Amino acid sequence: MPRPPRSPSASGGFSTAWAITTTLVAGILVWGGIGFVVDLLVWSKLVFTGLGIVIGGAAGIYIVYLRYGRSQQ
Repeated sequence: MPRPPRSPSASGGFSTAWAITTTLVAGILVWGGIGFVVDLLVWSKLVFTGLGIVIGGAAGIYIVYLRYGRSQQ
């Protein structure tokens, strides 16, 4: 007996959750990495790494808001 076809939206929420998670993590990793490189260049003690992590988190939240949080008009 064949299985009934799955609706296209059955895993839509799961893929959206992964997209949001990877966007946030990527922002933190990319900007934290940029901050780490700046720390190496200016011989500071992880000041720019912390700043990059905070900026990356904020940028990731903003991108998620732009993509998923605004009302659809």
